[in-house]
Amino acid sequence: MRTTVGIIGAGPAGLLLARLLRNAGIDSVVLESRDRAYVEQRQRAGILEQGTVNVLRAAGAGERMDREGLRHDGIELRFAKRRHRVDFPALTGGRSVMVYAQTEVCKDLIALQLKEGGPLLFEAEALAVEGADTGNPRVRFRYEGSEDVLECDYVVGCDGFWGVARKAIPSELSQAFERTYPFGWLGILADVAPSHDELVYARHDRGFALLSMRSPSVSRLYLQVPEGTDAEAWSDDEIWAELERRFETDDDWTLARGPITQKSVTPMRSYVHEPMRHGRLFLAGDAAHIVPPTGAKGLNLAVGDVVTFARALTHEKETGSPELLDAYSATCLRRVWQAERFSYDMTTLLHRLPDATPFEERLQLARLERIAGSRAAETDLAEGYTGFPFG
Repeated sequence: MRTTVGIIGAGPAGLLLARLLRNAGIDSVVLESRDRAYVEQRQRAGILEQGTVNVLRAAGAGERMDREGLRHDGIELRFAKRRHRVDFPALTGGRSVMVYAQTEVCKDLIALQLKEGGPLLFEAEALAVEGADTGNPRVRFRYEGSEDVLECDYVVGCDGFWGVARKAIPSELSQAFERTYPFGWLGILADVAPSHDELVYARHDRGFALLSMRSPSVSRLYLQVPEGTDAEAWSDDEIWAELERRFETDDDWTLARGPITQKSVTPMRSYVHEPMRHGRLFLAGDAAHIVPPTGAKGLNLAVGDVVTFARALTHEKETGSPELLDAYSATCLRRVWQAERFSYDMTTLLHRLPDATPFEERLQLARLERIAGSRAAETDLAEGYTGFPFG
């Protein structure tokens, strides 16, 4: 099998890249180790930056998002029982975000790929990327019980942190930057209408909490918990009681309860691999970088990566110049590090460290007071949350 671009991974990054390339007249093949049902059901991110929304629309993948997604023009910061709303459009020249789950993005892109795009092979396990530093890289993969080879001009690894793509970059050329956090997020899905019409980020002495949603009738909520927590160790009543404590305000706001349909614990870490390119192998999304979910940047960073690659390859096709492809890693990493910085700032602003001193806790409150009282500080948060430019 041969193609111009071999794409490993059918998450939102790989699927969107295939769509962008198809629209530019460039053929591709997507290899996904899981089955279609798994890809369309795995719960991940739910906040799309303005730039991501614009890209999906321009790619022809925004119809259902615009119909069913929830546009949000701000978030609420909650601390010391006080509430402060950050107005995105007023601070950013009109930008907003969209609540639309990654599962739905994948469903939309899969349907388009199967209808209009190139081959999308589910249960096709990539085994290795070979010849990345040659003019003819290839992907060895297992499909329908036998091994095969996908010959490519380029390979893009959208196969996540544990995938094979990054392993093809020699260790002597690689540098990793990493931070792990001593806490995680206990996340729940609940069949109850959200108790607020925008996301609520709460800093509390007992730990962070987040009120989010998946739809007008399904709430997504999170609690900061110690690293290694077992989600099943928390009863439903304990979860709701703790959420109520951390979201408490001085006014008459109340948290609505409902049946919890899913529980899970998400670990918190920051990770960046440099470079994001080796020869004709390019890394995108979690294969190259991970952010804690506090800043809602993971999916959006992946979109930025594949937009950068698609633009660069289209430029080479049209002009013959590899200039943008050669700059891929540096271009992506500028945006990646800004997102890492923003996610780190949000995480340290809102979470309680197990060994925090009273001085450090007062500094957290001072930082929140600064955002609530300074348009400049508030604008910096709004610009970071709604997204950094692509490329």
